[in-house]
Amino acid sequence: MQIQAKRVLLTGASGGIGEAIAREISGAGAELIVSGRRSDVLERIAAETGATAAVADLADRTQLEQLVEAHSDVDILIANAALPASGEISDFSLDQIDRALDVNLRAPIVMARLLSDQMLARGSGQIVLIGSLSGKVATAGSSLYSATKFGLRGFGAGLRADLAGSGVGVSVIFPGFIRDAGMFHEADVELPGYVGTSSPEDVARAVRSAIENDRGEVDVAPFGVRAATKASELAPKLVGSLVRRLGSAEFASEMAEGQANKR
Repeated sequence: MQIQAKRVLLTGASGGIGEAIAREISGAGAELIVSGRRSDVLERIAAETGATAAVADLADRTQLEQLVEAHSDVDILIANAALPASGEISDFSLDQIDRALDVNLRAPIVMARLLSDQMLARGSGQIVLIGSLSGKVATAGSSLYSATKFGLRGFGAGLRADLAGSGVGVSVIFPGFIRDAGMFHEADVELPGYVGTSSPEDVARAVRSAIENDRGEVDVAPFGVRAATKASELAPKLVGSLVRRLGSAEFASEMAEGQANKR
């Protein structure tokens, strides 16, 4: 799908990765609607990109439905909003669990369900779900977050199969560790030197490529991280043991502490 002149709804736009996606998509000539919780950031992005700002908390089901109803005619959905949800499950209250599930998994599913009707009627559209490599491999301290991202991967793959031949595409993007913006950056945790990172702009370019080329899944990470992810999928016990020896538990604890205020 060509992005120029298409109406695009981007959630989670008030975060750093969302802002990078907004700039990439608006630069491609889209008629962009940026959504998020922080009105001051959204208004700045809207002023700089020519987008329309739509404040909404996707954990609030009424606000979610109102957002979709107000922009039901979009050609492209980019479901980027998410909560970190790092830490052991015993550290989460039930309300925090519900909030993570609502924002990370339920909201993208509901938006895809409601927005796809008009896309199907037109015979064209694209649904882009921003996942994570934590949706392919789970590590210590990621049980809840990985549950939402594994679910998003499964939903995206199943929905893509359901819509095959309809003119409506479905793409899932899997970022690894992102520097300078996003959940990992905001946690202010230092990665081991052997773990590579990607930029917010790398994610934005992957989103654009997925839309323009109808790509089903796109990993956004250096080769070493992608190779380690694949190895973990093929030999989870072996790689899990190695990762633990390299200090994954300590890293997970630092991540959980750095992201606790985002739950």
